[in-house]
Amino acid sequence: MDSENRLDFEATLATFEHPRYELVGSRQVFDGEEQVRRYYAASRAAFPDQRNEVHSLRHAEDAVVVEFDLLGTHLGPFAGFAPTGRAFRCRMVAIFEFQGDRITCERVYFDSATILRELGLLGDEAG
Repeated sequence: MDSENRLDFEATLATFEHPRYELVGSRQVFDGEEQVRRYYAASRAAFPDQRNEVHSLRHAEDAVVVEFDLLGTHLGPFAGFAPTGRAFRCRMVAIFEFQGDRITCERVYFDSATILRELGLLGDEAG
């Protein structure tokens, strides 16, 4: 996750046996290096300052569970919405599944309405 904060996506991809992101809150799956690279490009175009702040790490035999906040400022196109210039902070949980010492999937759970609300895209203002 630190490599994503540094925008070092080559280092991030090197941790995967086969790159795969499952974003449960938005029902999106990015499978394979090409799709994951497109996800990186699109998410950073929308939120150039996107970063994470880790709260806790837990491990299992074949997985690591990370609780974190994702933060960013909406400065580019996102899901068909024009930039709002507003920032968001959303608590998330990611499960990193492993085969040996390589990641096979990053599955991220979050409430997409939290992000949309904080960006002012749900018709009600963030509180």
